[in-house]
Amino acid sequence: MVFAAPQLKDALSSLKPGFVVYPSPQGVLINQEIIETLAHQEHVIIICGHYEGIDERFTEKYVDLEVSIGDCVLTGGEIPAMLIVDAMSRLVPGVVGKDKAVIEDSFYRGMLDNPNYTRPASWEGLEVPEVLLSGNDKEISKWRRREAVRRTLTRRPDLISRASIREYLSEKISLVVVADDKNINFSGVLELCGVYKLNRPYVIARDKNLREKLKNLCPEAKILGQVGFRKILESSADALIIKISGGADINSCHTLEIKRRCLEHDGEIIFVFAQNDSELDEIDGLKCYLHERDINLPLNMKIGIALDRLLGIRS
Repeated sequence: MVFAAPQLKDALSSLKPGFVVYPSPQGVLINQEIIETLAHQEHVIIICGHYEGIDERFTEKYVDLEVSIGDCVLTGGEIPAMLIVDAMSRLVPGVVGKDKAVIEDSFYRGMLDNPNYTRPASWEGLEVPEVLLSGNDKEISKWRRREAVRRTLTRRPDLISRASIREYLSEKISLVVVADDKNINFSGVLELCGVYKLNRPYVIARDKNLREKLKNLCPEAKILGQVGFRKILESSADALIIKISGGADINSCHTLEIKRRCLEHDGEIIFVFAQNDSELDEIDGLKCYLHERDINLPLNMKIGIALDRLLGIRS
């Protein structure tokens, strides 16, 4: 009881050419990124198998993507096809009343959604959280982000690895570069701060002459000496300080652990980069390491790689 390849080819040939999807238990597990990819295709064709499925030769030659909706077996592919069409439809402008609602859904940024409530305010001894009745939009937004983080960390910590977490973190995130020469692509660093919504960067230089040169090279940055940097750290006693290192050692944390710590932290976050790892030893904080292949890259490239892995950006 397998669908034959010749008849499937005849059916496919009668249609407008498109991106061919085959729901199957052997396919890759479907997720929001796949749905968004499909939604960007001009034409999608979904082939629904039955019983044992379809001839593998047809799959190899004509199917662009084989997907699974989970570790279960259904009678046919119609229900997965409905799921795919429904999820794609939500991304079509105008299908959902408010476009903003789409980007706040579970999985859009890789995170779960916050809990939702409606009237009445009290039901069977259970109350709607007071902040949601306050009318304070800023506090409500903060509550929603905090609850989305809590729910994701509790129920689906596996999602953190691919989640874009910048929107769930404190508004105050700073970048610190410890420099020992002027050969840094400061324009690239400033662009990264803009992309990841970071504060104006700090550049720390021990040498006074170097500080003067850096002020001319990068007037947009805050150029400081070691004393000035220590004052910043003292004034940010509750900040989470993350030192980005060139390699792993006994005291370093994996990027996924750093992402979890960032999500659990409710205050300021400071990322510290240095041209030489030895400069980081004098600074207290969590140490996060890059892959060995990234160690010898220019500093601004290492900063970009680290920020992308830790914060992520969704368009």
